Amino acid sequence: ELQQKVEETELLKMELQMLETERVRLSLVEEKLMDVLQLLQQLRDLNISKRALGKILLSTLESCRDPQPGKAHLFEVLDTLHHELTACELLQSQPLETAQSHQSLSNPLVISC
Repeated sequence: ELQQKVEETELLKMELQMLETERVRLSLVEEKLMDVLQLLQQLRDLNISKRALGKILLSTLESCRDPQPGKAHLFEVLDTLHHELTACELLQSQPLETAQSHQSLSNPLVISC
């Protein structure tokens, strides 16, 4: 009976560790998603054309078509999109303070279509 309790305890520890690992992974995805949404908001405030935004998105999807082994595909796509958005010439030419001051006061992450 004691051996069974020890095994159950070890199993629970492993499950807890897996849950913690998943929580950290989701936290990283959430942070990257928030960064991407803020960049999209800034680009919207700078009146980026739908064509330019579409090109960025298609470039991201094309470069992430074949997932890299050992890397979560969702995080890879978000990371690539973040990189593509930060490389956008419109953001490069705009001072950071000006781009951030245009954000909506109610919820800067809501993007209207």
